[in-house]
Amino acid sequence: MSRNLIVSVAIAALAAFGAYWVTSTPDSASAVPEFQLGAANAQEAAEIDTSSVVEMELGNPDAPLTVIEYASYTCPHCATFHAGVYQQLKADYIDTGKVHFVYREVYFDRLGLWASLVSRCGGEQRFFGITSMLYDQQRDWIGSGDGAEVVANLRRIGKVAGLDDAALDACLSDQDKAQTLVAWFQQNAQADGISSTPSFVIDGTTYQNMSYADFQSILDEKLGE
Repeated sequence: MSRNLIVSVAIAALAAFGAYWVTSTPDSASAVPEFQLGAANAQEAAEIDTSSVVEMELGNPDAPLTVIEYASYTCPHCATFHAGVYQQLKADYIDTGKVHFVYREVYFDRLGLWASLVSRCGGEQRFFGITSMLYDQQRDWIGSGDGAEVVANLRRIGKVAGLDDAALDACLSDQDKAQTLVAWFQQNAQADGISSTPSFVIDGTTYQNMSYADFQSILDEKLGE
C-alpha cells in the first residue's frame, strides 16, 4: 500500500528511533544500528550540506528525457513496480537511450534507512543490483520487523553482492551519512512535491504510481514534443 509522506513527520519519527547510535561491531553482525538524526524539521534539513550524496542513475545522461523515481525499500507498491513496470521501462526506454533514470530513496522508517545504507555501501556499481535484491526479497528481509533480524538479513544481502563484514560495519554505523541521506531525502521530496511512493518526476512534473501503459503514453508524448 502507498503511504502518505508528510516529510516533517517522517523526519521526526526517524529522529525518535534511537537514543544512541552504532551498536554493531564486527563481532555482533546482527546488532541494531541506531542513529540520532538531527534534521527534525525542514529548516534544519535545508541547512545540511547534501552535496556528498551520489545520485544513482541508469541510462544515457544526455537522453532527451529524465525520469526520477522516489521509492521506499519497505513499500510493497514499490516492490511491485520494480518487478513489473520498471523492467519494461528499462528495456524500452532506459537501455535504448531514450530515458535517463534517477532513483531516489524515501525513508518512511529506520528499516528503509538501513536498507539504503547497505544498497549504497558498494557504490554505484553495486547499487542497482542490491536494490533489485531488496525488492525481490522484500518480505523475507523485513520479516517480523525485528531490528536485529532485519539487520542480519540486510547483511546477508550485502554479502551476496560482494560486501564483507568490515564494509557493512562501516556503512551501517555511519552516523554522518545517515543524517545527510535523511536531509537529502527531505530536501528532494519537498522540492518535487512527493506525497506517496512510488512517485515519478518526468520532465519536471510529478506523477504518482501508474501502469506501464500510462507511463508509456506520457513518455512517448514528451519524447515526441
